[in-house]
Amino acid sequence: METIIISIFIIGYFAITLEHTLKVDKLIPALAMMAILWAIIAVTHMEVFEVNMALKELESTHLDEILLHHLGKTSEILLFLLGAMTIVEIIDYFNGFYTIKNFIRTKSKKGLLWIFGILAFILSAIIDNLTATIVLITILQKVIFKRETRIWFAGLVVISANAGGAWSPIGDVTTTMLWIANKVTTGNLILYVLFPSIVCFVVPVFIASMLPAFKGDIEIPQEDRSIVLHKRGATMLYLGLSAIVFVPVFKTLTHLPPYVGMMLSLSVVAAFAEIFSKAKINVTSIDFENDTNAMASPVEKSLSKIEFTSILFFLGILMAVAALESLGMLFNFAENLNRVIPNLDIVIALLGIGSAIIDNVPLVAASIGMFSQPLDHPIWHLIAYSAGTGGSMLIIGSAAGVVAMGMEKIDFFWYLKKISWLAFIGFISGFVTFVLLREFFILI
Repeated sequence: METIIISIFIIGYFAITLEHTLKVDKLIPALAMMAILWAIIAVTHMEVFEVNMALKELESTHLDEILLHHLGKTSEILLFLLGAMTIVEIIDYFNGFYTIKNFIRTKSKKGLLWIFGILAFILSAIIDNLTATIVLITILQKVIFKRETRIWFAGLVVISANAGGAWSPIGDVTTTMLWIANKVTTGNLILYVLFPSIVCFVVPVFIASMLPAFKGDIEIPQEDRSIVLHKRGATMLYLGLSAIVFVPVFKTLTHLPPYVGMMLSLSVVAAFAEIFSKAKINVTSIDFENDTNAMASPVEKSLSKIEFTSILFFLGILMAVAALESLGMLFNFAENLNRVIPNLDIVIALLGIGSAIIDNVPLVAASIGMFSQPLDHPIWHLIAYSAGTGGSMLIIGSAAGVVAMGMEKIDFFWYLKKISWLAFIGFISGFVTFVLLREFFILI
């Protein structure tokens, strides 16, 4: 029966990986895989376990209890992401991100490369790498008209955004998973991963700045009159970003799960959004004052733009991996892996390279069930770095890359030829930096 379980998981995994080839949204195999795996466990009365972290062994438990346990842990991640996505959409409702364009003054391609690289690195740590990529490519389309030049910038934005998301607990879905699962704390994650992430971003951008594609200047286009700037746009941008950054602080002060702080931040941002739009503070019904043109409530409209397909995908894949974890397969696999490859650094490096080929969310979900190291063990920080940055090596290897591919119609083989080697150099440079820093911290 375990062979059937593993076979179903592998088939579902490949269906997710081949999403673009099969032209089937990845949430479909993820949800199907989740339901089938748990159904088999229930029908065949397979024994389920929970890992006892103190004793580092498996303890038998009831199916209802283990299912509710995993659903609760998964829901924490989903609610957190839902709140963060809504805040970002509220900022976008007020065209707040367009405020960033006002900071761009240079005509130099090299200067623009560093500006967009730094913006991607910083923004992705706050609003996640996917959203940062969308925002910056949208701005790129208003600044650089020549597509052949713009796709080079888009490729480096992907590398920078993924590097920036790796060191922040709210910067990448996989890092958020490790944070919510109590594998890493905010302070130590930043301490161990920030500098390697900077190296991962700086090295490729520095090398790229010397390439012919970034020589010379660009033509500054005329101001785009189609963009209607809201007078509260800048205010909502700063308020929204501050609210998201506040979440790790709230968790540190209260020791409550991160989604609680995210809900508090969302309530504050939503309240100001309703006030600034001259609407009554009521999400369920729209009642406008001082506005003759009835428009959708900013909160209601922002919620309608949330990608619930992504939320359902995370539900499916996390609960499917939880099924394998509950059967003790991941725990046993980790023990066998440690015997075959004693050096965990090599294992995690392969995980990072593998995340460029297959989705990094299930990879990290599996690693959480495989390893039983305590909170803030260096292995978790290295997993955060590798899974977060390794996907940059292929255009389809990260959410940021996929969205850049869609927005700019970037060819897979063009990226492989022009950008992948830069991403690989950055990944290896940051990985080596992490290992050296870890040894330094051990010595002191």
